[in-house]
Amino acid sequence: MRPLPRRLDLGEEATLVEHLGELRSRVVISLIALAVAFAVTYAFHERLIRWLELALPPERRHLITFGVAEPFLTAMWTSLYAALLLALPVILWQIWSFLAPALDEKTQRPIALFVLFATLLGVGGIAFGYFVVLPAAVHFLTNYDSDLFNIQIRARDYISFASLVLLAVALVFQVPIFVLALVRLRIMSAAKLRRTWRTGVVVMAALAVALPGVDPVTTTIEMIPLILLYLLAIGLAGIFERRWRPEVEPEPASIESL
Repeated sequence: MRPLPRRLDLGEEATLVEHLGELRSRVVISLIALAVAFAVTYAFHERLIRWLELALPPERRHLITFGVAEPFLTAMWTSLYAALLLALPVILWQIWSFLAPALDEKTQRPIALFVLFATLLGVGGIAFGYFVVLPAAVHFLTNYDSDLFNIQIRARDYISFASLVLLAVALVFQVPIFVLALVRLRIMSAAKLRRTWRTGVVVMAALAVALPGVDPVTTTIEMIPLILLYLLAIGLAGIFERRWRPEVEPEPASIESL
């Protein structure tokens, strides 16, 4: 038996049982990668929680728990969130390897470049969320009406909030990929995007309002890169659309033109 499933070649025929067997193997590999990543992240879960705590103001960095099982469950969920992020390249590769034989080589190359671009944007989104969005959000929220409330931060709630903010920022950083995909599928065009750029800016502003973070500071900080990424996507659409546009074959001359 092969230790890893073999990726089928383009046009290679396979039975339904063989496809299901390949799918099962790739699911098992993804689960094993997730389990290994979880073992690693759980071993370092204390450092992960300390790393997330650094976004808090110094006087708020002592998280509290209220339940008997809450310290254990918080550590488990933190490790699982980090493990999903760590195992994501392996999982995406297994998904791509299963679907790639259905696409020709001309289509596979742009998709591979899109995946690489999306990965870089995701890493940039997580970095922007951790160093810019999350500190500004928690500083504003944990100091709001501090003279009225005894503000203490629950570990479970803060880990969930921080993870959701980082995930949301990483996802919205994929706006250029989404816009380029619409252009590639000919649903939108670069010319139409340029004509309706004001509408797009309004949509990006509405998306920033819908993101996690109820305070105006977080919303504003998330809105700025969203609008800039959308404008960048318009520029990239104009560049790539010329490459994706099929060459127009010259029409045969008619009798009247002779």
